Amino acid sequence: MTKPIQAIRGMNDLLPDAAQRWRRIEQQVIGVLGAYGYREIRLPIVEQTELYRRSIGEVTDIVEKEMYSFADRNGDNLTLRPEGTAGCVRAGIENGLLYNQIQRLWYCGPMFRHERPQKGRYRQFHQVGVEAFGMSGPEIDAELVLMTARLWRALGLTDIALEINTLGTPHSRAGYRTRLVDYFESHQAAFDDDSRRRLTTNPLRILDSKNPALSGLIAAAPSLLDHIDDESRAHFERLKTLLDGAGLRYRVNPRLVRGLDYYTRTVFEWVSSQLGAQATVCAGGRYDGLVEQLGGKPTPAAGFAIGLERLVEICGLSQATSPTDAPVQVYVTMLGERAEREGLALAEALRDRGLAVLCNSDGGALKNQLKRADRSGATFAVLLGEDECQNGLASVKNLRADEAQQQLSQAALGAYLRRRLGLDPA
Repeated sequence: MTKPIQAIRGMNDLLPDAAQRWRRIEQQVIGVLGAYGYREIRLPIVEQTELYRRSIGEVTDIVEKEMYSFADRNGDNLTLRPEGTAGCVRAGIENGLLYNQIQRLWYCGPMFRHERPQKGRYRQFHQVGVEAFGMSGPEIDAELVLMTARLWRALGLTDIALEINTLGTPHSRAGYRTRLVDYFESHQAAFDDDSRRRLTTNPLRILDSKNPALSGLIAAAPSLLDHIDDESRAHFERLKTLLDGAGLRYRVNPRLVRGLDYYTRTVFEWVSSQLGAQATVCAGGRYDGLVEQLGGKPTPAAGFAIGLERLVEICGLSQATSPTDAPVQVYVTMLGERAEREGLALAEALRDRGLAVLCNSDGGALKNQLKRADRSGATFAVLLGEDECQNGLASVKNLRADEAQQQLSQAALGAYLRRRLGLDPA
């Protein structure tokens, strides 16, 4: 009898019962992303190898050891995508989506890395990736974090915690790298082979080592937070203020560095104690230099990826289905620092009422914010300024009908918008 052919090690089938469970969770994810105004983009699984060498970094574990690369019949060097951000940036540059524009995008699909298969880490794995382009302020960083927090609530997850850090700029990291190498070189006798190799290639990755024998050494290492530039420090402090204002709990982890070279400033991870060694469910941050690095015009950017295998693992068997790709119904404009802080919290309250809300990010005059509101397709714009915040009010402008602007209390805003949108009886 001919021996049956089996699946490749680390590349797993999803049988019907599991596929149904995955679909329910994916629908929850897509519904939340749509409620924040993010749109789907579909990307190739195969890209030129050079794309990942230039973006992820030549001396990262992914490029050095883990990529599935091959020469095709034309002699071109190609790679099965190990992550999604580089391909999304390539597509944005190639198709003119990024320069002087704001884009909120998401994608979903398989990624490939030649790693040792273990629970929560496979050679073919699946991610939902979210990328936001054209916004330099910490407000979009906060939006990404709040969006993931909302997703966990929608999925009924409680045992999941947020860790944040800032990496500063590449220039400020260079000075820290020198001091870190000096520190580690005096302790090389305690290193494992992997950390010894990283010392000469990517020393910051030693901080992310999972070897328990190195935990004390890493804890005593110089802190990156003591070496970042003033602008990055202010960006990080503003991010924390925004998260505090939204009532979101987090822990600052100065050893959080991420494994990809393109990250700058904000990085974050959501971790769960239910997953053992592979505890990270979602991770991301800013990568302001990557678009230019790959040949585009300078464009600020931030994003995250969710590991679907790990998310499915901790979700449990019973998941409710939610509608997908909800249209934007409300656009929140914000003028002034207090309005920017309270506007994010107000938008969250409106989403709690089942509304699809898009928040203005990266400032701008009211006229420009209203233009963005109109382009978003929203029916109503909520106008929030310092006076409204002082008095607990909000102004509402109908973007699709010629009618007088209304002003009402923030507490009554959700009910008013639901009634006007026909979601509740008049």
